[in-house]
Amino acid sequence: MEESAIMSSSFSVFTNYPLISAFVSFSIAQLIKFFTSWYKERRWDLKQLVGSGGMPSAHSATVTALAVSVGLQEGFDGSHFAIALILASIVMYDATGVRLQAGRQAEVLNQIVYELPAEHPLAESRPLRELLGHTPPQVIAGGMLGILTAFVGYSVTRIATTI
Repeated sequence: MEESAIMSSSFSVFTNYPLISAFVSFSIAQLIKFFTSWYKERRWDLKQLVGSGGMPSAHSATVTALAVSVGLQEGFDGSHFAIALILASIVMYDATGVRLQAGRQAEVLNQIVYELPAEHPLAESRPLRELLGHTPPQVIAGGMLGILTAFVGYSVTRIATTI
């Protein structure tokens, strides 16, 4: 492959509307969690910028933005949209199912460890992460954010191509 073709294809990632839409949606969701956390606790928690769990679901926002963007760009009747939709469904189901239950189990296990006598070998173990999954409203909010981001991005790309 020629050097100019490699350079051209490597920069095309910056014009990939579905990829940008997914990334922007993820970033907005994480920023919402970051500022919501500050508003509630009056302290900055940088973990909110990359952490899982909370309102809205960044995972749901990301995969929904990706699926809707692919549908808007390539059509909702194609195999690319079908793949993105199935991926989004699995991620969103996992967020409210497996990951939510794992977080609840972590809460129970942390409580059990907390109540152990000080001489028990597990008494000093590091607590498990509890905020792993999402409630259905958090997933729905993330999905709505993803849809909104995809449509706004699509509108912006349509306007940019007509100028």
